[in-house]
Amino acid sequence: MRPRTLVVFDRLDLLEWQLCQRFTRLSLYRPWRLLLQAASRLGDWPVWVALILAQPWLQPQQPWSIVQYTLTALAALGFYRLLKTRLCRERPFITYSHGIRCSEPARDRYSFPSGHTMHAIMFSIMVAVHTPWLLPVVLPLTLLIALSRVGLGLHYISDVLAGAAIGCIFALVSLMMAS
Repeated sequence: MRPRTLVVFDRLDLLEWQLCQRFTRLSLYRPWRLLLQAASRLGDWPVWVALILAQPWLQPQQPWSIVQYTLTALAALGFYRLLKTRLCRERPFITYSHGIRCSEPARDRYSFPSGHTMHAIMFSIMVAVHTPWLLPVVLPLTLLIALSRVGLGLHYISDVLAGAAIGCIFALVSLMMAS
């Protein structure tokens, strides 16, 4: 007998696979695929590490912001890894290899939740509170990162939504604790 979480994922997978399949077909258009791949690579870690390291210059009046951003990112990462290794949802391109094309190497085997989306949403909310003038750069990047996860065949839409919800929770908790 399969664990209950895997049965739930089986049902979700069936509901989402056709939409994911349609969305990944857009990656056949090279300019779109290259844009999604670039967003995915930036969302992997470089842009967020740069944002954390830039905090002393972005918020000189709040010298502890670098600590807040770092601890929030590490706590979210730990929770994300715990969930991912316990829930073990296969990536769409693995489950539906005949219909969903993978356009970017996966960092690991499982898809739920989307860590890229989690960090993108988490940092976007923190930027909105601390340095809102950065939002015209961060928000489009966040949207592209979330779209890239499904568009490249790496995640289901529910993975991305779950990652966004987790990122939102971690950002809000971090902001409440810092105030």
